[in-house]
Amino acid sequence: MTHLDTEIQDLKSDVMEMWSLVINQIKKSKDAIINFDKEKANEIHVNEKRVDAFELKLNMDCEKILALFNPVAIDLRFVLAALKINYNLERIGDYANGISHIILDADKPFDEELLKETRILEMFETSIEMLTEAYDSFEKEDKHLVANLFYKDKKLDQINLKANKQIAEMIRHNPDNVEQSLNLLTIIRKLERVGDQTLNIAEEIIFFIEAKVLRHSRPKKKE
Repeated sequence: MTHLDTEIQDLKSDVMEMWSLVINQIKKSKDAIINFDKEKANEIHVNEKRVDAFELKLNMDCEKILALFNPVAIDLRFVLAALKINYNLERIGDYANGISHIILDADKPFDEELLKETRILEMFETSIEMLTEAYDSFEKEDKHLVANLFYKDKKLDQINLKANKQIAEMIRHNPDNVEQSLNLLTIIRKLERVGDQTLNIAEEIIFFIEAKVLRHSRPKKKE
């Protein structure tokens, strides 16, 4: 194994470690909402510093490999993909941290009916599935493992598109829950963005494995 091979393997291991941390951040967000667990929400907030530290380290490691080893072909694509995946994972960590702040600032548990009507727990599950499938694809370097991500992202989009009308209707029927309703709308928006970032990651995996660029061929979403 060459020195470059060792550096690439170390980089991959670090990306996967950051990835696992980010998946756990989203899982903890879901648990914190269901159980109104402010201690868990605070753990997410504290762990955000670890996510940020990973981002800085991975950026520096990628820059070092590019500068010192002049990688080509698949090695170069891997390093470029790792740089972008690193950014996407950091953004997902930010969304989890934002959700934790909403829970920490809340003064009462989230209404179970609101959670059910907005399908927010379904969004959490779908987001976690997407991140996990992308992780497996990256680990095994198998592009087929991300095939279902595009379908699952559409599910997140559909829930998000219906959210405005749903939340407005809920506020009309239960004005005492205005703040909670608006907070859930904010969380829905963040989870929809988790799906988008995960699709970006899937595209980088395909770029790394097959040297295909998909980003510009993906239809733009309606705002």
